[in-house]
Amino acid sequence: MAVNSTVVLTLILLALMFGAGVTSSVWGFTIGREALKGTTQPDVRPSNNAGSGKPGTTASKDQVSILKEKDIITTVKARVEGRDPEKTAGANTKTEKASSKPAAAKKPAAQNASAKFPLNSRDGGITLEVSAASQRNNSMLLDVSMKNEGSQAVRFLYSFLNVTDDRGRALSATAEDLPSELPPNGQVFYGTVSIPTALLENAKEVSLTLTDYPGQKLQLQISGIPVAK
Repeated sequence: MAVNSTVVLTLILLALMFGAGVTSSVWGFTIGREALKGTTQPDVRPSNNAGSGKPGTTASKDQVSILKEKDIITTVKARVEGRDPEKTAGANTKTEKASSKPAAAKKPAAQNASAKFPLNSRDGGITLEVSAASQRNNSMLLDVSMKNEGSQAVRFLYSFLNVTDDRGRALSATAEDLPSELPPNGQVFYGTVSIPTALLENAKEVSLTLTDYPGQKLQLQISGIPVAK
């Protein structure tokens, strides 16, 4: 039976390609093995230096110090700006220590503000008094009281209540639980004045001014009321 020459040529080429592939693989493996000869993985187990008799050897080779990200950023920034990293780190430490002190210093200020109460104003036998200031939700609340030690009843319209801050800005305020008419018996009536905190931005003190209705002969004014924080 005749053998086709094309088939024979194809088989010969396949055999040559397979032989070339095997030869190149063996050659590459041999070269790589020779190149890595003598290279071993470093042994960093702590027990290797346990019996060396040299104090501090294990700690110096095996211990890894973990730096804080903040310290790394500070050091790199100092080097870029040409400053000494150690001096910069020391300055940052002093700044952190100093920043923790103002929180404790704020308490006496709050105590001094509350020590101003009660604040009051008297005119024509009518006394208006503010005994405390506090902040609740989104409002500053003033605890107020009124009494009439005169001989006649006096009427008030609390829409006439004028509230301003220490910058002269007029503020919207709402009076609650205060009577529209004060009887002349010296009885004390208690209520609250509510001021939205959104209107008190950058304000340190507020003032109240109230007059009677409809005569507007009385002038009850209280200034220097500290804003509650």
